[in-house]
Amino acid sequence: MKTLFIGGIKSGKSMNAQEYILKNSLFKPTYLATTEFVDAGMKERVDAHIQNRGDDFVTLEEPLKIYEAIKTNKNPVLVECVSMWINNMFYHGLNFEDMQKEIKQILELEQTIVFVLNDVGCGVIPDNKLARDFIDASGKLSGLIAIGCDEVYHTIAGISTRIK
Repeated sequence: MKTLFIGGIKSGKSMNAQEYILKNSLFKPTYLATTEFVDAGMKERVDAHIQNRGDDFVTLEEPLKIYEAIKTNKNPVLVECVSMWINNMFYHGLNFEDMQKEIKQILELEQTIVFVLNDVGCGVIPDNKLARDFIDASGKLSGLIAIGCDEVYHTIAGISTRIK
């Protein structure tokens, strides 16, 4: 079973994805954290996520090779979050084709996987190439993930509505 929670930043998608995977798991799920610390503000956000999930998850940190991290894991996996992973991939010089290949491999796995992804496609077109590349990659990968998922939830103001 594959599920996607997509929504704006601070929409509540992470909390709803956590509740969803806990409710639908027979075993303690793995929380695959993709964020790399880039500044103190990011550390505060990560610390808040750690507090929110408490001891309900086994935490695994992997900023780049998420397929490798998931493929041997027997328990359900919450990928938090795909947007930060895309950011990391660009930062480390990888391209859209690398990301697309990795996501396709993940979608072929048998494990239960819940993806969290920021919906960044509702704004204006940025004035710099890196931001445009990020938005383009995010939009294309969100479509790829959504097609490969059994369920997709769009989250606004803490409310997740099933759209697939």
